[in-house]
Amino acid sequence: MSVVERHPAAAPPGGPDPGPGAARSHRRTLARPTAAGLGAAMALLLCVGGGVWAFIALRLNIATLMDSADNAVAFLSRALPLDFPPVGELLSLIWQTLAIVVSATVLSVVLSVPLALLAARNTTPGTAARAASRGVIVLCRAVPEVVFAIAAFRVFGLGGMTGVVALGVHSVGMVGKLYADAVEQTDEGPRTALRATGAGRLQQITGAVLPQALPSLVATALHRLDINLRASAVLGFVGVNGLGYALSTAITTLDYRRAMAIALVLLLLCFVAESISGAIRRTLLQDVTARRRPRRSWPVFPGVRRADRPGGTIAAAAGADAPPADGATPVRRRSLPRWSARRIRRATWLVLTVALVVASAVRSGLSWGTLRRGAESFLPTLGDFLPPGTGGIGGQLWDDLWVTVQIALAGTLIGLVLALPLGTLAARNVVGSPRVARFFRTVILLVRAIPELVLAIVFVVVTGLGAVSGALALGVGSVGLLGKLVADSLEETEPGPARALVATGARRHQVFFGAVLPRAWPAVVGHLLYQLDVNLRSATLLGIVGAGGIGYDLLNAARVLQFPVVTTIVLTVLALVLLIEGLAVWVRKVYA
Repeated sequence: MSVVERHPAAAPPGGPDPGPGAARSHRRTLARPTAAGLGAAMALLLCVGGGVWAFIALRLNIATLMDSADNAVAFLSRALPLDFPPVGELLSLIWQTLAIVVSATVLSVVLSVPLALLAARNTTPGTAARAASRGVIVLCRAVPEVVFAIAAFRVFGLGGMTGVVALGVHSVGMVGKLYADAVEQTDEGPRTALRATGAGRLQQITGAVLPQALPSLVATALHRLDINLRASAVLGFVGVNGLGYALSTAITTLDYRRAMAIALVLLLLCFVAESISGAIRRTLLQDVTARRRPRRSWPVFPGVRRADRPGGTIAAAAGADAPPADGATPVRRRSLPRWSARRIRRATWLVLTVALVVASAVRSGLSWGTLRRGAESFLPTLGDFLPPGTGGIGGQLWDDLWVTVQIALAGTLIGLVLALPLGTLAARNVVGSPRVARFFRTVILLVRAIPELVLAIVFVVVTGLGAVSGALALGVGSVGLLGKLVADSLEETEPGPARALVATGARRHQVFFGAVLPRAWPAVVGHLLYQLDVNLRSATLLGIVGAGGIGYDLLNAARVLQFPVVTTIVLTVLALVLLIEGLAVWVRKVYA
């Protein structure tokens, strides 16, 4: 049986001819595109077109890759077999790296909580304070961690303190923003109740706001721990101890067997940390969902006898000290909950976490004396970087900045082409098979665990020095983050339209292109612009290992103590990052 769709004005079958005027009523009138919608589409087209242009300008083609095949074979012969350091030395490097990463993550949390409270609308009514806090957060996020490491090296010298400060301050950019969003999303009910009892603002924040946001705060800190672990490889090239420093030493001496062995250790370490933190984040989410479920379906009133428990009463917190009603059984007040298995497990994890933080601080060389000396030399060090200057190489800086933009655009395009199919196959509501989705999720996780710097080193050796290696490294590295975001966006689409198409007999690909992808596309566009933002900052760092762009100028300026040139590079990159971030925010608002 066929279903014929008619316009309401059309005549029934067998009726008179509606005429040409009525026939025109069958035409569906399309909504006129708005200026904002056209602008957002144009911005997206410019990003994709810019990627194609950069792809052509950098001469990224099959011939270039085929010419590098011999170099790849030669590199494998020089990198195999892997040469791992002695077990004791390797464990010491791993512990040094983990200590710096853990201490830096804790420092970012300590700094981000007050900044997030100042940046959130529901905790800071003043517009000036919110704007200032948001500005600090954006600045920390836009400045690369290697720049913070250069400045911290001037203050603290060699040692783990430089890495802790560099990673910790840079992490405030991400952690502070997500913490502010989590604070703004808290329920106002508990805070209103505390305000009604006469509680002050600080009591409201500590008693109602922070407890609600705590699961999100912990999950964000764990996620940042993974990112800092991958970023620790970059800091080794500016003198921070750990696996990154051992990797940079091996690369400098052309000892590729040792370098690839250390890179493999770093990859496995990132993969394990990502897996553990992901499991903890999922557990926290399940605990929050379980706590939000109501345990009882009957109302609870103070001092009222419950029908299903004769002789029992429920005492309110405010009237718990009042004498029980006649005939009622007194309720014994218990100041602490029972030590259940769940409470013992949580207490054990808390003790282990505190012990890990303390041990990491000791191993990283953190001390009040070091912090005091750093605070005293902060202003003189800041004066070394001001005012900005070009050092007589302004033209070269401009050309290399343009190459950095090309690397970021080409890498984002490569990542989009690779991440779309992988992310689609990793979405359970698209493939329909949990095993297939889990397999491709694991592939994405493995790619995401590889630091971009390690990829850049491999591609530099295979394809040679220049922008081609940087674009390929960013393209492969983008698959980890962009593929995960695409899969999450597809899985978070509303299932109703897809079920409606399935009910009409549509096939799986028709459901995907007709119901799933159109609703996930706005989120994918936002993720694409975010990936371009990330790649622009990463392209600045890849120049350190010869992958082209302005990063090479940045490292050279720091080595010859031309710190005003460092400031100029940072400001130009900051302007580009803010431009892309503003474009991404505008596009998300348009599509919302």
